[in-house]
Amino acid sequence: MKNTGKRVLALLMMALLLVIPMSGCSTTKLDNPSQKQEKSDDWMEKESKEEDQEEEKESSDADEYLDVESADDENVDYSKYEEKKETQKNQNSTIGGVTYSDGTDQENDKYDTQPVPEGQQKPVEPGSVEINKNKEYTCYLSVSCSTILDNMENLTEGKESLVPKDGVIYSEREVTFYEGESVFDVLQREMKNNRIHMESSFTPKYNSAYVEGINNLYEFDCGRWSGWMYEVNGWYPNYGCSRYVVQPGDVIKWNYTCDLGRDLGQTWPE
Repeated sequence: MKNTGKRVLALLMMALLLVIPMSGCSTTKLDNPSQKQEKSDDWMEKESKEEDQEEEKESSDADEYLDVESADDENVDYSKYEEKKETQKNQNSTIGGVTYSDGTDQENDKYDTQPVPEGQQKPVEPGSVEINKNKEYTCYLSVSCSTILDNMENLTEGKESLVPKDGVIYSEREVTFYEGESVFDVLQREMKNNRIHMESSFTPKYNSAYVEGINNLYEFDCGRWSGWMYEVNGWYPNYGCSRYVVQPGDVIKWNYTCDLGRDLGQTWPE
């Protein structure tokens, strides 16, 4: 019995020794992960906030460039985008000091006409203006091929005799025209009245007559960039001659170019 009591006491002592270190280890192991968990949560919360801010920024950027016309959500208020679009439209219409040939903010009109410089006459469509023969006015007209004189080596063989010594085919003079007539109408009548050869064709793409040859001098007769161009009051219009309505006192010049207008001092926007 005495031995049994000692044996029980020894077992209790051993159990007590085992419980104490296990309890201590358990406390240490739970403490550190708890601290790490708190730090981990802080970091995740911070990262989450940064991601939310980034998404908010991206959403804002997306709104800035939202295409109103292609948007599908009808519940969104797009008024500010329409206002911005209208403002941009107004700014674009004045960039470079130009107005547009058909009164819109498109770069070219339906006949591929580029913007008309501010202050210059806009084109009209043939047949849209009534010619009034009860109202006569005067303008000035001339026809010259003087640029060929500096490029005779490029002239089509056999056409040398068609080039006047001074390059003037039709010297500048005052001519009569009717209200509503175009530059083409004036040239055609004057060439016929003075028995000077002239040939033209109509180009549907540009909705205008195109002068191919005058005095039997045609496009490409003096190089690949040669042909006839017209000038009104010092400006070479960027549309066809039958779309330009003549005004009283206009000075109209038909000039032959051997270099796409560059030899006439004309450069075209790219």
